[in-house]
Amino acid sequence: MTAPVADVADRADAGLAPADLAAKYGLTLSGRRPSLARYSVELWARRHFVLAFATARLTANYSSARLGQIWQVMTPLLNAAVYYLVFGLLLQQNRGIPNYIAYLCTGIFTFQFTQSAVLAGTRSISGNLGLIRALHFPRACLPVSMTILQLQELLVSMSVLGAIILATGEPLTARWLLIVPTLLLQTVFNAGAAMLLARWGSKTTDLAQLMPFIIRTWMYMSGVFWSVQSLSAHIPSSIRTLLYLNPALIFNELMRYALMASVPASSLSPHIWATAVGWAVVAGAIGYVHFWRAEEQYGRG
Repeated sequence: MTAPVADVADRADAGLAPADLAAKYGLTLSGRRPSLARYSVELWARRHFVLAFATARLTANYSSARLGQIWQVMTPLLNAAVYYLVFGLLLQQNRGIPNYIAYLCTGIFTFQFTQSAVLAGTRSISGNLGLIRALHFPRACLPVSMTILQLQELLVSMSVLGAIILATGEPLTARWLLIVPTLLLQTVFNAGAAMLLARWGSKTTDLAQLMPFIIRTWMYMSGVFWSVQSLSAHIPSSIRTLLYLNPALIFNELMRYALMASVPASSLSPHIWATAVGWAVVAGAIGYVHFWRAEEQYGRG
């Protein structure tokens, strides 16, 4: 009498280690992190999902507000009005800065792009656990889509910023074309920072509560309300060097130079374009690799 096929298979598999048994039947670990190259290919293949997800979230963010997407423009304008009252009129930070209104608005709009991308990236994993557990896709899609979402908001706001720049007496010049490389570098930097903080925020949920205070401190050090050139004579050279290396200040200065003829090239920090490229490459690469290394952990805690 012959034994059942299943019993024969069981005896043949007896004594095999789990790894050997998996290899015998061609089994792989569910959710295993792919190689970095493979991961990049999968992420690129889902670029349409990233864009669609960002657009859908952008629409949903303002669907419950009566004014809808007008708040994309109203929020930075209201912030500019408040900061102009405090820093321009009360604290007199406008001294020595030509066209302070345009200077302030450009700094606020530009910094808000980084601020919003970083804050949204911090919550991108912890706030989408249902999606992560239901579907298989590269988790980097989430912080990247949050960055794209904030870029979409900025592009809408840029039309209003451009109107403010022109209304305050600045001419339309060929330097406005520098907006494109400036935004490209800032977007890469923001995406890297968002991925870095997305991994940290997925494990430490309290980070999302702490980040607004860190971001606010960063804003005060980034030349949004004041000119670093006006402080150069009053601060040590080491502090001045650190200020010039601040990526948020760099992108603020580049955007002001692009939009405002009253901002000369001589007022820019040394090697500013090289520094901006360096920040984009370093932040983008480190953030991406750091996020990828924990790919199989997202949604399992």
